[in-house]
Amino acid sequence: MASKGNLVAVIPAIAVAFLLVLLVGGASIAMSSKPEFAGHPKGLYVLFFAEMWERFSYYGMRALLVFYLTKHWLFSDGEANLIYGAYNSLVYVTPVLGGYLADRYLGQRKAVLFGAILLTIGHTMMGFEGDGGGNSGAAINIFWLALAFIIVGTGFLKANISVIVGQLYPRTDVRRDGAYTIFYIGINVGATLGTILAGWLGETYGWSYGFGAAGVGMLLGLIVFVGFKPLLLGHGESPDPAALARKVGGIRFEHVLYGLGLASIAIAWALIQYRDVIELLLAVSGFALLGYVLFQSFRVDREARHRLWVILFLIALNPVFWGLFEQAGGSLNLYTDRYVDRGGVPASIFQSINPLYIVLLGPIFAWLWVWLGKRGLEPSTPAKFGLALLQVGFAFLVFVWGANSVGPGVATPVLFVFLVYLFQTSGELCLSPVGLSAMNRLSPKTLASLIMGAWFYMTAVGQFVAGKIGEATGGEGGVMTKEGTLAVYDTIGWWTIGIGVAVLLVSPFVKRLMHLETLEDDVDHALAGEQEIGEPKAAGFNTSNETR
Repeated sequence: MASKGNLVAVIPAIAVAFLLVLLVGGASIAMSSKPEFAGHPKGLYVLFFAEMWERFSYYGMRALLVFYLTKHWLFSDGEANLIYGAYNSLVYVTPVLGGYLADRYLGQRKAVLFGAILLTIGHTMMGFEGDGGGNSGAAINIFWLALAFIIVGTGFLKANISVIVGQLYPRTDVRRDGAYTIFYIGINVGATLGTILAGWLGETYGWSYGFGAAGVGMLLGLIVFVGFKPLLLGHGESPDPAALARKVGGIRFEHVLYGLGLASIAIAWALIQYRDVIELLLAVSGFALLGYVLFQSFRVDREARHRLWVILFLIALNPVFWGLFEQAGGSLNLYTDRYVDRGGVPASIFQSINPLYIVLLGPIFAWLWVWLGKRGLEPSTPAKFGLALLQVGFAFLVFVWGANSVGPGVATPVLFVFLVYLFQTSGELCLSPVGLSAMNRLSPKTLASLIMGAWFYMTAVGQFVAGKIGEATGGEGGVMTKEGTLAVYDTIGWWTIGIGVAVLLVSPFVKRLMHLETLEDDVDHALAGEQEIGEPKAAGFNTSNETR
C-alpha cells in the first residue's frame, strides 16, 4: 500500500516540478530586454502561457466532470454521460458565434479577454459544491450556471486566441509553422498538467480543490493575457473601432455585444438542462447546414462542386470518429474508475495519457507524412479518414479483448487503458489535422468560413453522439456494468471498423473528386494556423506532398 501511495504522490509532484520549470522559463523570457526569444516574438510566449492555463482549467475540469455528476450530484451513469456529451457539444458550437463576432466587430483580443473573464467566473463557480446528495435542489442551479459560463466563455476564446498567433507573422514568414508547433505544445502541456493536478486534488482532497485548481489556472491565464498585452504589438484588435464606439439605443455597441454574450449564458443554462432540445437543434440545424452546402455546390463550377461533395463526405464521418473518441472523458473514465486495476492512481489522471501521446506522436506523424509524400506513398485525405476510423474502432476491440482475457470477475489490466488511448490518438492524428487542412484546401473562397464552421458543427454533433453512446453503457437502469459496457464497446468497435473499410474502398474515387491536379494556391483563402484550430486535436502536418 505504501508503494501505491508513493506512486500517487509522485505523479502530481513531477507535474508540479515541470510546471515550476515552465514558469521560471516564462519569467525569464518576460524579463528579457530583447523583442524576440529563440527566433520568435515574445508575444508568442504570452499566447503560449495564456492558452496553456486555459487548457489546464478546461481539461482539469473535464477529467472530473463525469465523477462529479455521478458521485456528488448522484446522476445515473447513463444520464451523467449524456450531460457530459451535451456540454461538450455546446462547447464546440459556440466558437462559431465567438469567431464571427471577433472577425466582424470585437477583434480577437477583446473576444479572448471577454471569454477569459467568463471562464474564470465559471470555473470559480464550479468550486461551489452545495450539499450534494441529489440533483433536484436549488444548489445544482449554480452548477448549471457554471457550465453555461464555461460554454460561452470557451466560445469567445477557443478559436480567437490561435488566430492572434498567425497575426504575429507575415503570411510568407517561414517561422509560422514553428510558431504553431510551440503554441500547440502549450495546448497539450496545459491539458496534461490540468488533468493530473486538478484530477488528483479533486479525487484525493475534494471536488472544490480540483475545480478550484482549474479556476486558479484560468485566472492565471487571464492575468498573463492582460498583463503582457503590449507584447502582442497591437495585433488582434477590432477591424472597425468606429463601429464598436457607435451608440445603439444610447448604449455603446461594444457593450451591446457583451450583453448579448451574457444573455447567451441564460440560453446555455437552459439547454444543458434539457438535452432533448439540444439533440433536436443539432439534428435540424445540421441537416439545414449540410443541405445549404449541397445547394451551393450546384452554383459553382464542376470541379468546385466535386470538391464540395468531398467536403460533405468527410464532414459526415466526423460524428462517427468523435462519438467513439470522446468516450474517454465519459464512459471510459467511469470504467477505469470501477473496473481497471489502477494501482491506486486516481482514474481522472489517466485522462492525461491522450495529450501526452499527442506531444510524443505528433512530430512523428508530421515527419511520416512528409517522408511518405516524397516517395509517392502518402495516403490520400479520404484514405487517412478511413485509417482513423479503423484505429479508433480497433482501440475498443483491443480494450474488450484485454478485459475479457482476464475474466469478468478480474479487474482489467491497466495496460489496456494505455493501449486504447494509443490507438485513439494515432487515429486522431490521421483525422483531425488532416480534416482541417482539407476543409481549407477544398472549399471555395466564398464558402471558406462556412465550411470551417460546418466542420466544427459536426464535431459538436460527434460530442453529443458520444453522450448517447455513453448513455447506452448505463443500460435500461442507467447503471453501468462491466459486461454491458464491454458489449457496447464491442458493437461500436466492429461497426466503426466496417465503416472505415468502406471509406478505404471508396477513397480512390473520392480522391479523384478532389481534383488536386488543378488545385491552385489562394493566399487570401489561407487560414491563419489551420493545424491548431482543433485544439488540442492537432499535431502539425504537411499535406503538400499528398499522393495525387
